[in-house]
Amino acid sequence: MSDDIFQIAGKTYNSRLIVGTGKYQDFAQTREAVKASGAEIVTVAIRRVNIGQNAGEASLLDYLPPSEFTYLPNTAGCYTAEDAIRTLRLARELLDGHKLVKLEVLGDQHTLFPNVRETLKAAEVLVKDGFDVMVYTSDDPIIAKELQEIGCCAVMPLASLIGSGMGILNPWNLRLIIEQLSVPVLVDAGVGTASDATIALELGCDGILMNTAIAHAKDPVRMARAMKLAVEAGRESFLAGRMPKKLYSADPSSPVSGLIAASK
Repeated sequence: MSDDIFQIAGKTYNSRLIVGTGKYQDFAQTREAVKASGAEIVTVAIRRVNIGQNAGEASLLDYLPPSEFTYLPNTAGCYTAEDAIRTLRLARELLDGHKLVKLEVLGDQHTLFPNVRETLKAAEVLVKDGFDVMVYTSDDPIIAKELQEIGCCAVMPLASLIGSGMGILNPWNLRLIIEQLSVPVLVDAGVGTASDATIALELGCDGILMNTAIAHAKDPVRMARAMKLAVEAGRESFLAGRMPKKLYSADPSSPVSGLIAASK
């Protein structure tokens, strides 16, 4: 819809799907999947993907040029606020002053659950340093509100653990976060298939970020296309407003009055 605007840090986007750039077989497949997804924002792990920090190696920038896509550098693999801050300052240098970033500070290597204390510390420093911070966090509504108050431009609670593909395990907490925040709320982590993406958007999430669900599909390009359609369907469904749920209904689909009388 023309009046259905999706904005991040003051910039308007047509797609509500943000996709990762890791775990593909090569950069060529990465580009093909990203194009099929319709995504305009791509997130990249600065500690794992080359965007110029490794001279002489193939660079993602050659396959997904910043003239075509908005880059979202992230701090995947960081376990302290200090590491996350250092990583994003490096990304700003590599991308010529780029300000839009994704902050994630992990709690442990086994679950990759966010360390919210370190996340809050890093967010405060990065916002004061002029970054536009999209932040990965738990589905705790109190923490989500604190991150908004710090000045993060988007809050991204997990649906379930990173890479688990378990889908949305706690829709009630997501609804609480959506209802109380004024900045965009995007599901980040845990999506496994297209129906998960649709559910997230039907709940009222402004968008969704995913990587593994596409990259680890048997056919990543086809799954990317499915995710594009799922996000669009979920948003349209949310805007349309679903019918109320009823255990029983005396309201049949076909009218019961004004029927043509049966011949005698």
